[in-house]
Amino acid sequence: MTSLTGKVAVITGGGRGQGRSHAVALARQGASVAVCDIDGQYPTIPYDMTRDRDLAETAELVKEAGGECLTFTADVRDPRQVDDFVAATVERFGRVDILSANAGVWAFSTVAETSDELWRDTLDTNLSGVFHAMRAVAPHMIAQQSGRIVATSSMCGRRGTPNIGAYTASKWGVIGLVKAASVELGQYGVTVNAICPSYVDTPMINFDGYHRMFRPDLDEPTHETSEQVVRTQHTLPVGSFPARYVTDALLYLVSDGAAMISGTALDVTAGMSAQWSA
Repeated sequence: MTSLTGKVAVITGGGRGQGRSHAVALARQGASVAVCDIDGQYPTIPYDMTRDRDLAETAELVKEAGGECLTFTADVRDPRQVDDFVAATVERFGRVDILSANAGVWAFSTVAETSDELWRDTLDTNLSGVFHAMRAVAPHMIAQQSGRIVATSSMCGRRGTPNIGAYTASKWGVIGLVKAASVELGQYGVTVNAICPSYVDTPMINFDGYHRMFRPDLDEPTHETSEQVVRTQHTLPVGSFPARYVTDALLYLVSDGAAMISGTALDVTAGMSAQWSA
């Protein structure tokens, strides 16, 4: 694995889950890390969202891994807050080499029943939030003539997925944005890619409503009963898997070994992608 000593990584949605996993792993490879996340709850989202205490825990884990960590409370729906986060990172560390545009939300709803509020919250976070972060770091990477941008898409950005239409639309949009940005930024030595995970074991899928989505036939569905369904969708013999497997993909995409990879979407799906991609 390429050493990231002297590099600076910016992560949105770094309070827990995949973002936290990325932050700790990047620190272990020598990078200084800046993480942001929200401190609050959208009324449209059915699971508990991130709080400042989560950011504080991420910072402690990054320090334990040997890295410096800047934490910043920011709502990625607001471009000014994202700009302020990146500016604080540059002020603290002097540069930005890596962006993990990772912040995301989801909620269960058919297209016909999706409220304007849920649509806006999902698209503004999952797609506009990625755009805000890319736009904020791009001038710094252009000036440096180098950089690595990795955006979090999803298996839902690869296929039509029922009952989460807003989320699916946002994740397809991320891949399109990645491809456009990779064309624009390639001349400056900046690579831009997406990661498309399937079922990752994080707080976003560990709540009662998620289990009921998979097993509406049960009065009291559990994590195990939803995992029974997930395992049928993976070709490898696993259910939801730890975030570290997504992090491994990110570490590859920001490494020297991936210097010639840009404009692509890398599936991390325990084989599920065999069902839709050539």
